Order: sequence, then C-alpha cells, then structure tokens
Amino acid sequence: MMQNKVLSLLGIAMRGRNLVSGEFQTEEAVKKNTAMLIIVATDASQNTKKLFHNKCSFYQVPIYEYGTKEMLGRAIGKDSRSSVGICDEGLADAIIKQLEMEEKR
Repeated sequence: MMQNKVLSLLGIAMRGRNLVSGEFQTEEAVKKNTAMLIIVATDASQNTKKLFHNKCSFYQVPIYEYGTKEMLGRAIGKDSRSSVGICDEGLADAIIKQLEMEEKR
C-alpha cells in the first residue's frame, strides 16, 4: 500500500516538472544543489549505487534505495530508470516520510 503512495508521489513530481531521471540528469541536479532527494533502484548496478551514495554524501542530499528500475520508470511514465531526483522540497519531504514509514514495517 505505501509502495503505491511513493510511486504516486513520484508521478506527481514528474507531472509538475519537479523530477529529473536518468544517471546524468540526476547527477547534475545533485551537483547544482537542485535535488532535494535522490532515489536509486535496488537493482541498479553497484557502480551506480556507489556513485550516488558518494555524491549525495558530499553534497548532503538524502538518498534512498527503493523499488526496481522498472517500477521507477513506470511511475514516471518512462522506460526503466535506475535513479531519480526530486527537485521540490515539499514533495521530497512527503516521499521521505512515506519511505521511512515503509522502512518501519
């Protein structure tokens, strides 16, 4: 149930143009401090996970591993995506809240 809420919020962020997807655009958003939250697919490559964990640690951007590449892509109406960045603080907070609620379960 919560999984659908997170994916729905990603869809809302995409429609509101507050989301970047794909490795290059997501990395650029982290470097430019426009990303408020990064989500990396659990089935992304180890190199991709390491890259984003290092970048997000350096630039102090919250990062979570969630869903599969296929799930993330479908949620935003695109092909499979290994990483997405949310660029709106309110949406990022709402998604973090849902992710933390799911982790507790």
